[in-house]
Amino acid sequence: MIKKLRKAVLPVAGLGTRFLPATKAIAKEMLPVVDKPLIQYAVEEARAAGIELFCMVTGRGKTALVEHFDVAYELEHTLRERNRTEALAALAASHTEPGSITTVRQQVPLGLGHAIWCARAFIGDDPFAILLPDDLILSNKPCLTQLAEAYGETGGNIVAVTEVPREQTNRYGILKVGRDDGRLVEVKGLVEKPAPEDAPSNLSIIGRYILMAEVIEYLALMQRGAGGEVQLTDGMAKLIGKQPFHGVRYEGRRFDCGDKLGFLEAQVAFALQRPDLADAMRGFLKNYV
Repeated sequence: MIKKLRKAVLPVAGLGTRFLPATKAIAKEMLPVVDKPLIQYAVEEARAAGIELFCMVTGRGKTALVEHFDVAYELEHTLRERNRTEALAALAASHTEPGSITTVRQQVPLGLGHAIWCARAFIGDDPFAILLPDDLILSNKPCLTQLAEAYGETGGNIVAVTEVPREQTNRYGILKVGRDDGRLVEVKGLVEKPAPEDAPSNLSIIGRYILMAEVIEYLALMQRGAGGEVQLTDGMAKLIGKQPFHGVRYEGRRFDCGDKLGFLEAQVAFALQRPDLADAMRGFLKNYV
């Protein structure tokens, strides 16, 4: 029987150095795309896939990430007194169930695999999702929902994948592919950031995963991989052949909001999806292009 997916881990301990000085005193995951911070997009996407419990793997100076999902009594009281119903509705979307968010600290930056290992007590022996808030995906059906549907079909481990230019394989985790029906791809192997000439394909993993708890056993070995870090990809590779493992070619467009140009492009794309902003956005873009 396939165990229900209820938990998600959000690794948010990074320093955000690419966005200094903006991230000197604010977490990069609190940077807004239009009018919502990146972390809220991730949590809303997870909720849409049925996630009920969240663990944020944080670092020093990241308390605002949790506070964002708390109830702001004074602010909401003032808005009610002023009859600001639209603003209240916007705030309501950031509310979470009491006790649904927990945090753990990643005291040293030893890589994504280490960050996931830090959440081991939260994960227990349950399947869990991972969402990297830097990867923002514009789609008709939320990306994690697409993965959850595939998980319901196959069980086991599921990763979101997309094709990247061959010369960029050294930036990503790359799949060695088995059966491929155009949507669901059998994963036969994983390589972290291979040189283009060594890459087994050009199918790259992006920041959406559904993994079995057994991956923690391999991450706990603290074996260093690419960049001298504990790589999640290396831990996942140990599960291949022991459990079902598939990639999903997701529907949607990914924006790398850990990169300045990707972040700026996301602003434009998401604003153009908004009925209240789209026409004005198209109008003023004409002044610059």
